[in-house]
Amino acid sequence: MRSSSRGGRSLSDLLAAVLLLGGSFFMLVASIGLIRLPDVYCRMHAATKATTFGMGGILLGASLIFWSATVTTQALLAVFFLFLTAPVAAHLISRAAYKRGPDLCAETTHDEYGKYLEGQKSEEKSAKQYGDA
Repeated sequence: MRSSSRGGRSLSDLLAAVLLLGGSFFMLVASIGLIRLPDVYCRMHAATKATTFGMGGILLGASLIFWSATVTTQALLAVFFLFLTAPVAAHLISRAAYKRGPDLCAETTHDEYGKYLEGQKSEEKSAKQYGDA
């Protein structure tokens, strides 16, 4: 830990502590969510939040503690990569899970993707019907 000229902690140390604690809190809440949430889609939402916000906070906090250009650059690139890939991966995994067939929880009121898939199937059916004639 760096010290200021007055012997106290510097602002960057306090900000790093807040980021580390915030990231750890997100990871803890997401871990509890993985156990307690009712279906695969809600669990995936919790896991994605943990990845983006939890690890993002932890990496940014670590970059403030290890104050060097290399560590800061690597942490920022990792955070950018996480924010770019985690939502895309969660979306693709949820589509695959939906097509595989796990049921939605009872509290789910809208199934927009199911309506979309039904429309796609009816379009394919009509295309086959008119294409074969």
